[in-house]
Amino acid sequence: MKSLILLLVLVGIAFVVIATLKAKKPGRASQEIPTKKALMTEQETAMYNRLKQSLPQHHVFTQVSFAALITAKSRPIRNLFDRKIADFVVCDSALQVVAAIELDDSSHKNKAASDKKRDELLTGAGYRVVRYKTIPDIDKVKADFTPLQLKE
Repeated sequence: MKSLILLLVLVGIAFVVIATLKAKKPGRASQEIPTKKALMTEQETAMYNRLKQSLPQHHVFTQVSFAALITAKSRPIRNLFDRKIADFVVCDSALQVVAAIELDDSSHKNKAASDKKRDELLTGAGYRVVRYKTIPDIDKVKADFTPLQLKE
């Protein structure tokens, strides 16, 4: 009788362990419900508005995936950029990319090396990258996007 009870207890424990492992299996949806969030931070919103004011003849896109800008055939190379996002992309009236804009606010402290790698990915593909540590004034943005500056 004791061995039957012991066997039932062991089977019960095994059942609980297996059920727990299955519940934690990768790929299973959790019970969490996704919630909405703001598209941009307050700083990014202010930067977007500054770009729109300064460059009315251009289109300004926010949160642009690097994968929308660059491509590669090999998976290891694609893995270098597949989850990276440009803060802003400025395009001309023909929707040709003029520059990728990065706002290096306080979240970029101690990230110079990773920012350099990000820039190299974009510049290596032929894009211009402009970085601002703070939100520039209108004249600074206009100066950075004069035809002479755009050729550099």
